[in-house]
Amino acid sequence: MKDFDLEEKWTHRRSGGAPDRPEDPRSPYERDRSRLMHTSGFRRLQGKTQVLGVEESDFHRTRLTHSMEVAQIARGLVHILKERYPDNQHIPSYSLIEATALGHDIGHPPHGHSGEIALNYVMRDHGGFEGNAQTLRLLARQELYSDDYGLDLTRRALLGVLKYPASYSRVRQRKWPDPPSSPSELKRDNWTPPKCYFDEDQEIVDWILDPLPIEDREAFQSLSKTPSADGNGETQHKSLDASIMDVADDVAYGVHDLEDAIKLDLIEEQDLREKIEETLDPDWAETVGISDPGTLAENLSCTSSRKQAVGKLVHAFLQSTRLDKKDTFDSPLLDLTVHMDEPARDFLDALDDLKVEKVIGRATTQQMEYRGRLLIVRLFEALASDPERLLKSWYREQYNQYEDAGDDQAARRVICDYIAGMTDEYATEVYERLHMPHSGRVSAAR
Repeated sequence: MKDFDLEEKWTHRRSGGAPDRPEDPRSPYERDRSRLMHTSGFRRLQGKTQVLGVEESDFHRTRLTHSMEVAQIARGLVHILKERYPDNQHIPSYSLIEATALGHDIGHPPHGHSGEIALNYVMRDHGGFEGNAQTLRLLARQELYSDDYGLDLTRRALLGVLKYPASYSRVRQRKWPDPPSSPSELKRDNWTPPKCYFDEDQEIVDWILDPLPIEDREAFQSLSKTPSADGNGETQHKSLDASIMDVADDVAYGVHDLEDAIKLDLIEEQDLREKIEETLDPDWAETVGISDPGTLAENLSCTSSRKQAVGKLVHAFLQSTRLDKKDTFDSPLLDLTVHMDEPARDFLDALDDLKVEKVIGRATTQQMEYRGRLLIVRLFEALASDPERLLKSWYREQYNQYEDAGDDQAARRVICDYIAGMTDEYATEVYERLHMPHSGRVSAAR
């Protein structure tokens, strides 16, 4: 077996070692999972928007419950793969795929994708912002487990969360539009960030990919779409673990978030019935044990049968996945990938379309997104106007360090990190304290 296939290299950590606990029976990936579950960034996901704002109900998913569901679905998918391909030694362990899934959204900012777009706008001349890039930054740099390596996760765990292996500068559109005269005029579609990692984290990516031969490294980071004057580029490849996590993420988003919309009466039975009748492939449905369209819509709409119908859908999608070889890479961790069969993928995409039409596209949802974008932009502008006085002490120390060194980009990144780590509620609280008369109170540092 070649050196780059040895599991030992993928269990390495950037610090060069593991905690001095010789009696600890856990595997490296079990330790990864534990570190993620106990980090403050993971806990803060309970206060971050998934699809609907966290203040809209005490029922629906947040980023935290979504991440837990992705981990559970990814574990189920790995179980299926291990049964179908018992001789394949490269399928990840349960602990590894759970760690990858639990950490995949940890970098997403408050107020969902609106917050992500707002931070990309304010950071447009200073390295940009993107949620997946922030995830890698948090896990490998910022989380307070080690001084210099964040959570100091294993190399393979970080490979799994490196969902888009291209730097921001390589895939961002060639020219941003002229900034609006006021944040209130900011257009969402003009400032959508590219899927990427930050340029300043190149050394981390180089370390992650170091066991791979140079040909694999270069091919892995190739683009399927080059950036243009008015559009972002796109990466071409994901690692095996990232592809498993990606399918699990799609299923959780497509099914469980749909459940929220049904529960809150945003999607009615007739909406479901029409969409299912239009898009459900009858041959595939029979193969995976899904009932006729009318019965499925009825079961999803009925409180007593909804959970069983949701579980059946998730099972159907996972049963419709397969392990493929790309025949592109020498390393199996890059050459193997998981795909969902076309009838299943088409139906999952149709459920997503229904959710966009009936939930995300609603005027009230778009108004909340507009509010979130405006809040984040104005919050950043306020903090950046006088960071010496307005930033919390830990971030102020970091900011001053970079400011004294003349590194303006790194200094602004500190403000961005502070806001990106906030929950929806805390971002609103800080905004109101800064902008609204008779609002706010003196509180302990957060």
